[in-house]
Amino acid sequence: MASGPDHLFNLRNNFYLGAYQAAINNSEIPNLSQEDIVERDCLVYRSYIALGSYQLVIGEIDESAATPLQAVKLLAMYLSSPENKESTIASLREWLADPTVGNNATIRLIAGTIFLHEEDYSEALKHTNAGGTMDLYALNVQIYIKMHRSDFAEKQLRVMQQNDEDHTLTQLASAWLNLAVGGSKIQEAYLIFQDFSEKYPMTSLILNGKAVCCMHMGNFEEAETLLLEALNKDAKDPETLANLVVCSLHVGKSSSRYLSQLKLSHPEHVLVKRAASAEDNFERALQSFA
Repeated sequence: MASGPDHLFNLRNNFYLGAYQAAINNSEIPNLSQEDIVERDCLVYRSYIALGSYQLVIGEIDESAATPLQAVKLLAMYLSSPENKESTIASLREWLADPTVGNNATIRLIAGTIFLHEEDYSEALKHTNAGGTMDLYALNVQIYIKMHRSDFAEKQLRVMQQNDEDHTLTQLASAWLNLAVGGSKIQEAYLIFQDFSEKYPMTSLILNGKAVCCMHMGNFEEAETLLLEALNKDAKDPETLANLVVCSLHVGKSSSRYLSQLKLSHPEHVLVKRAASAEDNFERALQSFA
């Protein structure tokens, strides 16, 4: 059976490539089915979440909204403040236990995302492993990479390639896996991000992808140029700031300003936690010699 036109293709693409404001600005699309309207709204609200506008999402999605939108609201509540995390996870578990809604693809995606944030990978996979959508397969690739299981990530990628080799998420997942494997695969990852930068407007996500490849290949000056361009697009983007910290150290420049910005805007970031842990260990070592 031939399927009709994909009215949400551009919106999805903008979201996947990190062009969140463009996704929001171009979301008024005519002739959408009810199902497409819900998916459209989910993508728009997930874009607002990516931009840090948690309260807007929490305020606009009410209790009468469709199940997928309620799941997106849960993600906004989870990310909005550390105090919300336990109650949000408890609510999420209730949703997942309800057989009438627990198998909804968006709820499973949000569950996987939240448990990935919690670094509870086995719990995340419990909800995402069955796949079924490209978003879920891509999330599985991310989870397996975090677990240092590139073999399982590769199996998920193969499923994505069989479904749609040219899909933006398939290409992104391939780039993530190539970066995780390293070696000669880094060049392949770079070419994917380069292809994106030629086809689509440049975003922080694409610039960071290219920059990380450059750092792996030892081209720190080029990486720094790309990251400063990304910083101009979004001064608070956590990955840009974290990558600039690493890059600055390699080119012999001070990284303290970028680390301070990261601490202020994203105190929960893994690099901030690692830096704090290293400082504590250093202080303890000093005390032992005092």
